[in-house]
Parts: sequence; structure tokens; C-alpha cells
Amino acid sequence: MDVNVDLTTHWVGYMAILAFVLAYALVVLEEFTHMRKAKPVMFAAGLIWAMIGFQYAGAGPGHAAEEAVREFLLEFAELFLFLLAAMTYVNAMSERNVFEALRGWLVKRGFSYRQLFWITGFLAFFLSPLIDNLTTALVTCAVVMAVGRNDAKFVGLGCVNIVVAANAGGAFSPFGDVTTLMVWQRGVLPFTDFFALLVPSLVNYIAPALLMSLAVNRGRLRVEVDAVEMKRGAGAIMALFACTIVTAVSFHHFLHLPPFLGMMLGLAYLKLFGYYLRRTHVPRAEDSPGYGTAGDIEAFDSFREVARAEWDTLLFFFGVIMCVGGLGFIGYLELLSGALYGELGPLAANIIVGVLSAVVDNIPVMVAILQMMPDMDTTQWLLVTLTVGVGGSLLSVGSAAGVALMGAARGQYTFFGHLKWTPAIALGYGLSIWVHLLVN
Repeated sequence: MDVNVDLTTHWVGYMAILAFVLAYALVVLEEFTHMRKAKPVMFAAGLIWAMIGFQYAGAGPGHAAEEAVREFLLEFAELFLFLLAAMTYVNAMSERNVFEALRGWLVKRGFSYRQLFWITGFLAFFLSPLIDNLTTALVTCAVVMAVGRNDAKFVGLGCVNIVVAANAGGAFSPFGDVTTLMVWQRGVLPFTDFFALLVPSLVNYIAPALLMSLAVNRGRLRVEVDAVEMKRGAGAIMALFACTIVTAVSFHHFLHLPPFLGMMLGLAYLKLFGYYLRRTHVPRAEDSPGYGTAGDIEAFDSFREVARAEWDTLLFFFGVIMCVGGLGFIGYLELLSGALYGELGPLAANIIVGVLSAVVDNIPVMVAILQMMPDMDTTQWLLVTLTVGVGGSLLSVGSAAGVALMGAARGQYTFFGHLKWTPAIALGYGLSIWVHLLVN
């Protein structure tokens, strides 16, 4: 018979909170410590569950802790396999020069700084729902840095714009952010319901972008870039990625199976096509039309693209899910749910957790909410999906997109450079909530 041990006022509970806080402090300070974010949270996860296991082992026979760990492992495994397939496709498109070709096309058009500000912003907004906000931010940031290499002010402002746009765009799609993906995979909201957040998300981006655009240089660009052609099979891989998304949605909607199964089937599409590319590959010593300006000397290898997945990010999710799961198993999430959703009510609580996601990062916040599973209607679940998704834009460290661009545009996009525009971003945050409650 399983035993239940109250650890909320026990030294194990206090040490578990301390371990998580210290681990997350190291995650926030990654830019300065250069320690990959997965390391501290994985260590904290192991430590938290070791202390829980020690206490339960001394309390008597039972497998409550073991069963809880297996439950959280299943949750991570579904997320892991889904993201692994998506990341592999993005890496394959990158290897086939899809994003480089897009960047070159934009730069060669000779837009003004203000035009490029809006183009990269809207590109990030509408690309994010398809290839996730992190990848979108990195792709569009490369464009901004290519054209603004002599204008640090434009690069900094363009990066703030991209972070806000990518996070806002990711909020109205199950594929746009890890938080929306978790909500969809858990079955809290059906696939089509997310698109109800399109208008609030658009308001969340446009409101601060209008204010920021006033500070953009009105001059025209004068940048020379080499033309980049996509490699053989690039178009087919993009089409297969679209088919993979349709497959994942169909598995969930029509077959009532987890979406990750559809994504893994889609990954098989890529691997079979990769086999075809490899078998028909002809090494080229120099450039040739339609083969890519870098020369397609090396054959396409789908397993190489799997290896290039963001393993630090994937293992970070493991650490976060296990850490938050441990705190929930102890009983802290139940106490937090009572304080927020019981006393303040869903509306106030959902607005608060959105602001909290700017400080703590939106992923652990959403993991905690899904483990609390407060009793809310569809409107409130959409609201918390919106607030947690876009709340991370308030600070540069509040989302994966912001953290990534601080590294990509080091010295030009900074914490305090982003903080300068936090009031404008907060205006968009408030307006998006108001619009959501108005239209949904």
C-alpha cells in the first residue's frame, strides 16, 4: 500500500525549493557564466527526486514516488519526440540553404531601415507559428544583423521587435512555442481553438512595434550580399515538413492518438527522401546552377540533422519537467493553485502568471499550470496560453527567443536595451488581454 508523506513543511521540501531556485538562477545567468542551461536543472531534478525517494523509502513500502516519476517521464518523452522531429526538419532546411536564400533575397531588395523593421517583424510573426519562435528569431535576426552591421541602434531595436513578434506569433499556434505545444498535447485545447488568439496576438505585436518604429532610422540600406541558391531537394523538404504537420494534426484529431506519433511518421518521410538524395547524389567540385553556391559536395545525411538538434534545449525541458514535477509531488503546486486560482480567481491569476513568465521563463510556468490543472473554461485556458506565451517578451531573459538573440547579437541586443522598451511591450500585453476578452 502506497504511503503519502507531507513534505511541504519538511526539510526536504525546503531544500527542493532551494535547489530549484539556485538552478534557475544559473539558467538566467547563462549569458555570464557560459554554463549551458540544461546542466543546473538536470542536477536539481536528480537532487530533488533523490531527497523525495530517500524520505519515502524510510516511510514504508510503496511506489508512489516511482509511479510519479514514470508519469512525468512519459510527459517529457512525448514532448521530446515531437520537438526532435521538428528540429530535424528545421536543421535539414537550414542545411539545404532555405534560410540563407531567404536572407539574401530580403537584403538584395534595397528596403529602407523602417521597411525592413516591419518586414522582419511580420516575417517573424507569421513564420513563428510554423517553425517555432526560437528558430524564427534566429533566422530573422541574421537578416537584421546582415543589413545593420554598421548601425548598432538598428540591430538592437530590430532584435527587440523580433522577440516580441516571434513570441506573439507563437502564441496562436500549437507549433509556435513549447508552451502551446504542451497545452495541445495534453488535450486541454483542440487544434483549431488556438487560432482564436490570432487577433489578440497581432495586437500584442503591433502596439509596441508602432512605438518602436518611430525610433528607426528613415535612411535606405546599402548592403552587398552574395546570392545564395537553395540546394537540391530544398523545396521537397519544405513540402514534406508541411505534410508532417498535417499528419500530426490528423493523428490527434481523427485517430485520437498523441501528435508525436504523427511527427515521428513525418520524420520517416524525411529519412526516406534523404535516402533518395543520398543514392542520387553526384559530388560537385565547384558550383553549378540549381545546386547551391556552396557546392553540394557532401551528400545529405538525415541522421546528421538529428545530431544537430538543440540537445541542450531538449535536456533542459527534461530538467524543468522533473523539477516542477517534484515540487508538485511534494504539494507546493496545490498550495500555489489555491492561492492564485482559488483566492484571486482565474482572470487575475492568468494575468499574474504571464508577468511571472518574464522573470522565470514561460516553460516552467506552463509546466506548473498544467500540473495544477485549475478548473477553467476555454476562454481562460486561451488567456493563460496567450499571457504565458507573450509575457516572456517583457524582459529579454523571459523567453528562449530573447536569450538566443542576446547571444547571437552580443553587445548590440542587451538586457537593458530591451528593458528600455518594456513599457511599450507592457502596453501591448495589456491590450492583447483586453482584445481577447472582447472578441473571445
